[in-house]
This record gives sequence, C-alpha cells and structure tokens, in this order.
Amino acid sequence: MSGTSSTSLTRRDCLENSRRIVIKVGSSSLTGPDGALHQETLDLLVNTIADVHARGVDVVLVSSGAVAAGIGPLKLGRPRSLREKQAAAMVGQSRLMAAYEERFEAHGISVGQVLLTASDVTNRRHYANALTAMRTLLRLRVVPIVNENDAVATDELRFGDNDRLAALTAHLVGAGTLILLTDVDGLYTKPPSEAGATRIAEVTGEEDLAGLRITGRGSAVGTGGMRTKVAAAELATSGGVGVILTHVDNVQRAVAGENVGTWFVPSKRHVSARGRWMEFAARARGRVTLDDGAVAAVTGNHASLLPVGVIGVSGRFAAGDIVELCDGHGEVIARGLSAYSVEELIELVGSTGARGKKPVVHANDIVLLGS
Repeated sequence: MSGTSSTSLTRRDCLENSRRIVIKVGSSSLTGPDGALHQETLDLLVNTIADVHARGVDVVLVSSGAVAAGIGPLKLGRPRSLREKQAAAMVGQSRLMAAYEERFEAHGISVGQVLLTASDVTNRRHYANALTAMRTLLRLRVVPIVNENDAVATDELRFGDNDRLAALTAHLVGAGTLILLTDVDGLYTKPPSEAGATRIAEVTGEEDLAGLRITGRGSAVGTGGMRTKVAAAELATSGGVGVILTHVDNVQRAVAGENVGTWFVPSKRHVSARGRWMEFAARARGRVTLDDGAVAAVTGNHASLLPVGVIGVSGRFAAGDIVELCDGHGEVIARGLSAYSVEELIELVGSTGARGKKPVVHANDIVLLGS
C-alpha cells in the first residue's frame, strides 16, 4: 500500500464518486457453525444493496457461505478434505443463491451467479469473457453475486480466500470502493478481545500497519482471518480502490460514508486490472530463468521473452500456465503466461533462428512485479 495522504480522499468522497462498488461478505457473517443462514443478516444486506442500486449505483456482491451452507444438509463438521469441501459447495451454493434470489426479487432486482476459478481470469481469452459477462450483467442492472467455484477448483487453481477475490473483482469491474464485511468492527491496534485494543479509523499507508499484531485465524466456517482482509485491502488500494472494513451490522452506515470500521485510503496509481489478476490470482506452476540481456529487455523495454534469453527452466507447467520469470540470481522479476509446456521449453532453451521466433512469454502476458 503506498503512502497516500489521508487528506487526498475521504471515504464519503470516494463513495460519492463511485459509480460501481463491490461488497464482500464472509461465511462467519452469513452462517452459524451448523451452516444455517442468518436470516436477519441476509435481510439487512440485501435491503442495503437494493437502496444503493436504486440510486443508480452498480453493486457487485462477493459472497462466501456456499461451503458453510452445505454443512447442515450433508451432516458434516468443518470439511477437511478438498473433496468434502467441493461436495459441500455443490449443495450449499444453490441454497445460498435461492436465499438471495428470494430477497432481491422482493425489490424487483434480478441477480446473476458468477462462479470463478483463477484460470478463468489469468488466461487472456477467459479474462476477456469474464469481463464482458460482468459488464453485461451490470448494464442490464443485474446484481452479480460472485463466489469462487469451490465445486471444481483445485488447490493449484484457487484464489485462496474470497477477500482477495473481492479485491480482484473490484479491479475487474472498475469499482471505486470495496466494502469488506466481517464479524469484527474493523482493524484494531491488537486483537479486539485483549484489553486496551482500539479501533484504527484510517490507514493511509504501510507505516500505519507497522508493529500491529494481525492474526490469520478465521472462524469455524471461514477460510481467513484479519490478515487476509488487510492483504486484500492493500491489493485493492494499490490499484486505486478505496476500502472500508467493518462489521456486517454496519453495512448501512458504511455505504453512507459514516465513520465505522477502518478506511483504507486508495493510492492514486491505476494499474492494469488484468495485470493484478495475473500477479495475484493464481499460483505459479514453474520458473523460467533469464540471462542478463533478457532481463533488461523484459524489464526495461517491456519486450517479449524469446527462447534465446532463457537459461533455465523448472517446475511442472503446461502452455497457458503462469510461470515466474527470474534473473540469474534467482530473484523473481515478473510473472507471465507461458506459451510452452515445460517439456517443450526445455528443448528450446537458448534457441535462435526459426525455432526461437515464437515468444516464450508474450509482452502482453507479462506483469512486472513491483511495477
């Protein structure tokens, strides 16, 4: 998170200037340990979104809760294996959507289910399809309800948590504000259960987070704690999206710009949304080491990586997978989509002439880290 002055943009100004906002709600806010949906919370959330929608503002809802909602019908405890989690998601997603549809229908609002995996948005064509689909829903005044596709996602293709998915979705749709709703009223100077903990009203940069003890434990039905939410806020603000982190009960006050929770001031930088997806959405499947000339061409000239500049290959990846691009010292300088499988690329290392004309990673598919 870059150090932006707190006077640059208030939460109220950010909300008033946002023609599009993303609201994320977690499993612990929507469901109990047994997976039962909190009806009052659903009513509050949907009523608030309907009010914002009526003002002509586009709203995208990123909602956890599918896995938790499947626990009761399947008589599971917290799913431990990937297969149990997938089964719970298959059962719970339809129950969650039915609850949303019933409530939004009472306001005359249609909803659209958007289930994503990381591979849906790192591939250039899939990313374009996802962007077009979301924009079409919003143009039709539909409220997209986004969730990770837990029913088919593997460990290698997971976003990891819906907080990060929400930040990336905010970049995808060009939102001005992201509201992260949780079961804690904002970021505190130390765990709020401890004596002397005080709420941090505003975070303007990394220096405001220095020395804080931010835990990573989630609830019995959630996948992340405060650490994932702060990381998501940093990801969102680094691309110019303001973030409000607060308790779900404060959602009405949050959308009104009142001083609730913690306000993360957005950076003035605006980076490529697709670049953010490529950098943060998926796990790299391999590593490609570049010689000094290729490092200079990629970082200095934004050039494609050609086989002649490759001096090493490791990992297990197929064409279209994300790989890390490293210099000769092993430092990761960029990420990109490989045009070759690992077996194909090993055969092409250092190639020139006709065999070396096709880029290993095209310039359009490279995102420089820290740029």
